[in-house]
Amino acid sequence: APARWALAACVAAAAVFGGTAAWQWERAQDAQQRAAQAERQASDLAGVLAAPDAKSRTVRVAGGTGTVVVSAQRDRAVFVSSKMPDPPKGKVYQLWFDDDGTMRDAGLMDPARASQSVLMKGTVDGASGVGVTVEPAGGSAKPTSAPVTVLSMPS
Repeated sequence: APARWALAACVAAAAVFGGTAAWQWERAQDAQQRAAQAERQASDLAGVLAAPDAKSRTVRVAGGTGTVVVSAQRDRAVFVSSKMPDPPKGKVYQLWFDDDGTMRDAGLMDPARASQSVLMKGTVDGASGVGVTVEPAGGSAKPTSAPVTVLSMPS
């Protein structure tokens, strides 16, 4: 009987350690995928900022500045903010491409950072400008507030 208990304990321990190892492997894979995605995003962001055809426009935004940098060749844009105040608690700044009056989601800014560079989501695709609104945490499908600023695309 003691041998059976020892065997049962070994089997149980193996199952626990095996499950823990599988869980740790999955977490490592997730972290690796997130790191690869962040690396691609940083590379894309740097590519827009360094593109030979990059053009920019800067405006004052809520006590700070906002700059949109566009590369027509890459069909991408980056929004660079400097010294923007924190959005209200539970809110976030959301970026939009202005397609001649129709706003298209272009991503969220990190509410904890007053200065940041954001690779805007999606292609520029002929947008006439960029808008910034204050939205509920997690963002909105369509703007729910008047824009804090709207920048026309640099020409």
